Amino acid sequence: MNNMVNVNPQNLQQVLGETSQQKLVLLSFFSAQSPECQSQAAILQTIAKDYGDYILVATLDCDLEQALAAQLAQQVGLQTLPTLVLLKDSAPVDVLAGAQAETQIREALSKHLPQPHEMLLEQAKQALIAQDLNQAFNFAKQAYELDNTNARIKLVLADICIQIHKLDDAQALLASVNENEQDAYFTNIQAKCAQALQAQESPELKALQAKVEKYPNDLELKVELSAAYDQAGKKEQALELLFTVLKKDLNFADAKVSYLAIIASLPDGDSLAAKYRRKLYSILY
Repeated sequence: MNNMVNVNPQNLQQVLGETSQQKLVLLSFFSAQSPECQSQAAILQTIAKDYGDYILVATLDCDLEQALAAQLAQQVGLQTLPTLVLLKDSAPVDVLAGAQAETQIREALSKHLPQPHEMLLEQAKQALIAQDLNQAFNFAKQAYELDNTNARIKLVLADICIQIHKLDDAQALLASVNENEQDAYFTNIQAKCAQALQAQESPELKALQAKVEKYPNDLELKVELSAAYDQAGKKEQALELLFTVLKKDLNFADAKVSYLAIIASLPDGDSLAAKYRRKLYSILY
């Protein structure tokens, strides 16, 4: 874990000075001889993992670094172990003396860190940059569930929905953005959505639809049309069409493989995926 460090005279200035300019530093006065310190160290490890981009847990071992501990203890008025000092911009912003429960530490952190929906939004943006659309969708959806009035969250979620072909959701999100919040980013996402919607009505797609209507028993044509639906982002239509094929012939060509591939392309926890898994199981068993 790269956001936990042991403090010593060599890295003291960097940790308490430079690093605290960038993120919140939790300076933990620790002694291996104290059971309370040992318990709190385990809590801090969990917290460090949960707030990886926002905090640094800096542990000062008072047994190993006695001179440094004495110097810093005087500066913060240390009276007991464990003690946790929160530093921001090179200055203490909170002191938690004595053993603290995890909820107490998290409550103290919440006063100095971005709100949960802000952190989730940032994680969604980073996942989007990395083209991890599944993670991006999950983070943005969680952020939206925490604050469904935030225009920036709506637009990031709409952007992700367009990329994973959930265009109905993207349209609904865009429609809910207030006129006074429709900035350049909104215009960009709106244009992307319009382009994606236009692709759903391509001449090639319409031609295939006409063929399937003319030859409703041609399973090969239905599989071809389902692939076109999937390519255009019409996931539900693609799955429904493949399901009609599988009901006729469970082993027809690569219909089952395509069906499962479309389900796998949907975000974790997507209701559409659950619906069509159940439909497949209904004819398998």
